[in-house]
Amino acid sequence: MMPRTRRKHYSSHSRSRSRSYDAKRRRLDDGSAEGSYRKRSRSRDRDSSEHSWRRRNERSKRSHHRRSPTSHRRRRHHRDDSSPRSPPEQSSRARSSVKDDKDGHLVYWPGYVMGARYKIIDTLGEGTFGKVVEVKDLELEHRMALKIIKNVEKYREAAKLEINVLEKLADVDPDCKNLCVKMLDWFEYHGHMCIAFEMLGQSVFDFLKDNNYQPYPLEQVRHISYQLIYSVLFLHDNKLTHTDLKPENILFVDSDYEVVSVYTSSKKTHDLRRVKRSDVRLIDFGSATFDHEHHSTIVSTRHYRAPEVILELGWSQPCDVWSIGCIMFELYLGITLFQTHDNREHLAMMERILGPIPYRMARKTRTKYFYHGKLDWDEKSSAGRYVRENCKPLLRYMQSNSEEARQLFELIARMLDYEPTQRITLRDALRHPFFNKLPPHQRLGHQFTRPSFLRQ
Repeated sequence: MMPRTRRKHYSSHSRSRSRSYDAKRRRLDDGSAEGSYRKRSRSRDRDSSEHSWRRRNERSKRSHHRRSPTSHRRRRHHRDDSSPRSPPEQSSRARSSVKDDKDGHLVYWPGYVMGARYKIIDTLGEGTFGKVVEVKDLELEHRMALKIIKNVEKYREAAKLEINVLEKLADVDPDCKNLCVKMLDWFEYHGHMCIAFEMLGQSVFDFLKDNNYQPYPLEQVRHISYQLIYSVLFLHDNKLTHTDLKPENILFVDSDYEVVSVYTSSKKTHDLRRVKRSDVRLIDFGSATFDHEHHSTIVSTRHYRAPEVILELGWSQPCDVWSIGCIMFELYLGITLFQTHDNREHLAMMERILGPIPYRMARKTRTKYFYHGKLDWDEKSSAGRYVRENCKPLLRYMQSNSEEARQLFELIARMLDYEPTQRITLRDALRHPFFNKLPPHQRLGHQFTRPSFLRQ
């Protein structure tokens, strides 16, 4: 099993089931949420990655109405520099021609200066799209995260689509009051699209992983969920669906933490990390789709994929609501709700946790997962036993009978309604009783402006 490469800022890998994950699931089934758990591996579903890039290519072909990021759009940089600046402290290698490795990544080193402006400090992470590095802006004397896209056409076109979305969001919300990551600059460098962002902390997933998958306190689950819903509602009000919501795409503004000691059920102390500030930002708009654009058949990372997407029934903004429900569950328990890589098994898990899939959806789908309106699933197979032993009805995952826990699971259940039209809207979700105890200083305004370029 290949280990998953984790990054501080952007993630595009898949997850795989591990023995440690299964062990943790079994412990939860036994009613124990305390103690320490071994780390599980997560690798992104391959079909998500392939369909995502295929969809982005389709969109790039169909989105002829968009202005290309390399057109006359006003920006800070209007050049494709032929070589990086070579300050005295750099070695003679800097004066050689710009090189890419065999995968299309830019070859660089600490101290490398791009476009006479951005000095690379360190690598923050990498993915199928390219790498993210920490850079120092030599003009403004501050640090930022720079996403360097591979010198590969499909990734380059996908980056242009992301830039287009980020620029339109900035037109609507220049001060980023709606918690979407702030793009500071973009430029093309020897075939590499580069996007500069504000520096942020770890993703909520990376923090969870580094904390041995111990879940977040309920008050932080509430605050993070509230901000996520608020931010995605802003997208929906502006006729945009994110389509790739997951813990990796939610970043803390500042992930500094304190260590607290807690007692486990065995009366042993256990040190846990608690993030000091739970303010977050939403990132990765490379798969975001406007209502009027072509909608690819498959979207979302596997574990957060809505049933209408799996059944190829078409999708719209409610698929984001489903993803948020899965994320809230994961923040509360530290485990993925649907840990699978197979469509049929995924649907079986849904039925085990949420009840039977509606006959209307089973009848309407062109997929071959149903027989006479019922899921074609062998419960006696090894996969069937796995689902039966590791999944249970949603409410049985509650770790307490407190009013707050009941409110949380009632909201999650409404987000995980099979029927997209019956799923709770994000505007109604913000008014849910689960958020009544949110402190006044954590509340945000609910009025959004719909600009002229999004009106129809």
